[in-house]
Amino acid sequence: QVQLVESGGGLVQAGGSLRLACAASAILVSRTTMGWYRQAPGKQRGLVAQISSNGALTYIDSVKGRFTISRDSAENTVYLQMNSLKPEDTAVYYCDARLSLLKNYWGQGTQVTVSS
Repeated sequence: QVQLVESGGGLVQAGGSLRLACAASAILVSRTTMGWYRQAPGKQRGLVAQISSNGALTYIDSVKGRFTISRDSAENTVYLQMNSLKPEDTAVYYCDARLSLLKNYWGQGTQVTVSS
């Protein structure tokens, strides 16, 4: 059974950094399109960053140059390094494993709160 366990969220001041981790089981992150999504209160969940199985990287414009998605095959874990955090980055962050257009799995989410 696919499981995704996120960690690394917390409270940080604006300008600070956090690193989120998504530990996967029953899939290989190196062969799966993995993504980080976020959902702020009253808003829809949306893509933040994605790494495809062939290593292609995608970022939304608002995080380009500040966030970096990466994966560690040995740890079977995907990371999201977040620098220069802003209050508008405050959200619950979810890890996503996309096995196909119609099949994906979500983690439980981790809260990121950026104070001004």
